[in-house]
Amino acid sequence: MVVRVATVAFEGIEARPVDVQVQISSGNVHFSLVGLGDKAVGESRERVRAALNASGLAMPAKRITVNLAPADMPKEGSHYDLPIALGIMAAIGAIPADALAGFTVLGELALDGSVSRVAGVLPAAMAATARGHGLICSFEDGPEAAWASADIEILAPRSLIQLANHFKGTQVMLRPQPAIRAPGGTLPDMRDIRGQEMAKRAMEIAAAGGHNLLMSGPPGAGKSMLAARLPSILPPLNPRELLEVSMIHSVAGNLAGGTLTDRRPFRSPHHSASMAALVGGGIHARPGEVSLAHNGVLFLDEFPEFQPQVLDSLRQPIETGEVNVSRANHRVVYPARFQLIAAMNPCRCGRATEPGFACKRQPTERCIAQYQGRLSGPLLDRIDIHLEMQAVNTADLLLPPPNEGSAEMALRVHAARQAQDLRYGANGLPSGTTNASAPANVIEATLDIEESAQNLIREAADKMRLTARGFHRVLKLSRTIADLGFEKRVKRQHLAEALAYRAH
Repeated sequence: MVVRVATVAFEGIEARPVDVQVQISSGNVHFSLVGLGDKAVGESRERVRAALNASGLAMPAKRITVNLAPADMPKEGSHYDLPIALGIMAAIGAIPADALAGFTVLGELALDGSVSRVAGVLPAAMAATARGHGLICSFEDGPEAAWASADIEILAPRSLIQLANHFKGTQVMLRPQPAIRAPGGTLPDMRDIRGQEMAKRAMEIAAAGGHNLLMSGPPGAGKSMLAARLPSILPPLNPRELLEVSMIHSVAGNLAGGTLTDRRPFRSPHHSASMAALVGGGIHARPGEVSLAHNGVLFLDEFPEFQPQVLDSLRQPIETGEVNVSRANHRVVYPARFQLIAAMNPCRCGRATEPGFACKRQPTERCIAQYQGRLSGPLLDRIDIHLEMQAVNTADLLLPPPNEGSAEMALRVHAARQAQDLRYGANGLPSGTTNASAPANVIEATLDIEESAQNLIREAADKMRLTARGFHRVLKLSRTIADLGFEKRVKRQHLAEALAYRAH
């Protein structure tokens, strides 16, 4: 007799069905586990054996064969422990043979028989709902699984004994409830920024249209402070975006306690990050920082200090909104539609733009060119706003706090995003589409531009030698500036401001 237990294998954020087949037969005492599993899967033999012993169940003195089908799909992770153990328990009669029918099972076992949390429960619950299954997972993962559907049956035991008692009818487990992350305190406010009015204006435009932005200025000009305050003016995630973000963070194991939040991700990796850390990869093809920043912000401070190859690996995700991680035996696709915010000094010492400063090592112009030469032209062409910032003087620091803060800016950003939702929703694009992420053909079809503005962009495209990508990015940026001004038409002044941000 073969006992079958349904579970999943993860390919990116997709949960593929896996059939755990358990057979106990006569022969030499042996526990065989097949099905192209990694080392964590192979080690499940010892965890299952110890967990069953701790639960008062002895492994049968027979030949145990466990097959993870389909056999040609790579299996990774420790979440196969629980389905294997339940399959053995059903095969020896410790639980009813039909108890596991209609359930997808995943969970790691501790040596004392308790069920531990694993990564990827939310995508697994979504896949179980699509198959018409219930879900069995750990107690800690229950609140995360409950987000998949209000109708899905969820069993979230603390241990194997508790689950066995539930199937026998001697103990009843309550369905877990979805968990919401408690607010993590107030976000830093734009009101803290003294001076830098042009920079705050550029940050508001970037937030309204989802545009990439590069700030260049001396140390202490406020670049990192501005970037840290960007989340305070961004709108919350809509339900579709929340689901996408949560599934990525679930696969990465970043949903502490299974709690979800509608705050947009803000990722700020150190400039020593490797290519695999930034765009994803490694032995198990895990999501990188660009995917963890999906529908949010990726802030790269000290931009030229990143390895040039690492920075150039951002070019494809910026264009396509996804990352393809290919390995010899499988290929994984992770969503990666993020807003890039970068900050840099004008040169290595950071003082090249100071009046009267002369570099002691070489001419100042050469010092600037060498440092900024670490950034490739194609990468810079994908950045919509290039902002040159000056140092903040003492007079600015002594001024009282500005009248406008994040709350006022957030209202204008929200109104601009609503206008974009209406515009692109009428063209069949999903909710949350911004000017920056809208396809070029949709921008051209929906852009209502004055004739004087058309003449300006025609002249500027020739003088500035804009690429086709740069041309469309200027149009998108001007559309955002018009949206912030509650204008239906793109006027000459909107386009002129967009071109000013584009010059570099």
